[in-house]
Amino acid sequence: MQILKRLLGYLKKYWYFMFLALLALLINRVLTLAVPEITQRAIDIAIGQKRYGLLMILALSIVGVTILTAVFQFVQEYILQYASQKAIYDIRNVMYDHLQRLPFSFYDRSQTGQLIARATGDIDTLRRFYSFGMLNFISSILMFFAVLVICLMKNWILAIIALSTMPMLAYTGIRFGGKIGPMFWQIRQKMADLTTVIQENITGVRVVKTFVREEYEINKFSVYAKNVLQINLDITKLWAFFFPLMDFISGLGTIAVLWYGGWLIIKGQLTLGEFIAFNMYLMQLMWPVRMLGFIINVSKEAMASGQRIFEILDIKSEVEESPNAKPLPPIAGHVSFENVSFKYETSDDLVLKNFTLDVQPGETVAILGATGSGKSTLINLIPRFYDPTSGVIKIDGIDIRDVKLESLRQQIGIVLQDTFLFSTTLKENISYGKTNATMEEIIAAAKAANIHDFIESLPKGYDTEIGERGVTLSGGEKQRVAIARALLMNPRILILDDSTSSVDTETEHLIQNALSTLVKGRTTFIIAQRLSTVKRADKIIVLENGEIVEQGTHDELLEKGGIYTEIYNMQFRQQEENNEQ
Repeated sequence: MQILKRLLGYLKKYWYFMFLALLALLINRVLTLAVPEITQRAIDIAIGQKRYGLLMILALSIVGVTILTAVFQFVQEYILQYASQKAIYDIRNVMYDHLQRLPFSFYDRSQTGQLIARATGDIDTLRRFYSFGMLNFISSILMFFAVLVICLMKNWILAIIALSTMPMLAYTGIRFGGKIGPMFWQIRQKMADLTTVIQENITGVRVVKTFVREEYEINKFSVYAKNVLQINLDITKLWAFFFPLMDFISGLGTIAVLWYGGWLIIKGQLTLGEFIAFNMYLMQLMWPVRMLGFIINVSKEAMASGQRIFEILDIKSEVEESPNAKPLPPIAGHVSFENVSFKYETSDDLVLKNFTLDVQPGETVAILGATGSGKSTLINLIPRFYDPTSGVIKIDGIDIRDVKLESLRQQIGIVLQDTFLFSTTLKENISYGKTNATMEEIIAAAKAANIHDFIESLPKGYDTEIGERGVTLSGGEKQRVAIARALLMNPRILILDDSTSSVDTETEHLIQNALSTLVKGRTTFIIAQRLSTVKRADKIIVLENGEIVEQGTHDELLEKGGIYTEIYNMQFRQQEENNEQ
């Protein structure tokens, strides 16, 4: 009931349209109630007394009622669909808005395919509930009791005979609903799993082909597809059993009515017109009962989808703005970590342990360490992608948890390790963080990142579409576009996560020359793989198991002969020798 209540809540702002749709639906149903009465008069009076003029009038009356019924049905369907689509539009926006505000930790533990399925298929299921199940449930109940009263007034004995099968029909419907509900939950879950398999396969198609794993992926997909098939077949089997059973039970009542009604006609206690009219009403009485199966189907499916949607909407972000959060004023770039510890939700091990570091405005800090030492975690804490488990991070002496997230992140330029570009133009990708940037500003950022000449060589220049995830660009080109995107924001704090690790030496040299000028006056954190980056840093920190084990300049750390010297000998000495050559 709680899920139903929440689903109906999205229709509150469209209650007027829903009321009009219900009104049109009720008028439609009332008009259909007139047809049996007109038919009775046509048979008993017009035909029985051979009054052809009256027969024509009654026939035209049925035509008129049919036309009016069609008109009100159109009005009802259009208004209902309009309100339903608006409600679904709202739910989609709420869902997407919520997904945008959830932290990295949520996406760390979530499957993309599952989220896509909930944001698309599950929401579309709700549309069927809004546009079909809800009002039809109300109208079916009203129609049932209205027709029941008419049948009792027409012939109460025939009505009781017709109703004799109702308890069995109701019991069958309830049993059906109890069985099909869990099945719909399973089908939505299995469809989401299938979507995940497809999404992962398409995203990783190069890996699949590189390792010749097409057959494996086909077999894996087949397993998930069979799971979906099996549940659908189980549902089909249940449907195939339910409706014939409902028809059989209804048929028993109809046979009894035909037998007793025929006997009354033979005895002269019931006219043929009255009997035909009663049977027409009986069909209308059975219509809500037959609709019960469809309504149960749509409703149970909607409840399953609603539960999956609200599971996402009910997730609270671990990274939330304080109610009293204020905009972060323009910063100088003084960053301090004070006894910061951090662990991920999926592990009990601390990634950072009582980490303390003070970085002055304009300083460049190179971060080194083995995989898992906490490098990426450290830089992800600065823009509050995650919050520390304990300790405080301050910018210009202000706790970053006390400021608005937007004002914080707008002053931090980030180039992530996994360069992501959108399937739009180069111009829109570069200006993604500053949508009001002028063309001159975009070009200046591109020049600084040494990507301008390449862009100008393209037929459409900055208006070139780069495909999904920038598939038409090389790794170095994508990284330079990402750097231009960060630089266009003119941030006071710059974060570069392995940003030049996969480019060729010539491109890296050009980027380094640009960055050496651009980092001046900016506080810069670099997870570096290149010797040139490390040597230019004002401060180098070496991490091991979430702690700073060495700190200083390149020359200072070499003199110590510690871990940095080992890293230098293994990773950087060859680069230096190559540069000297």
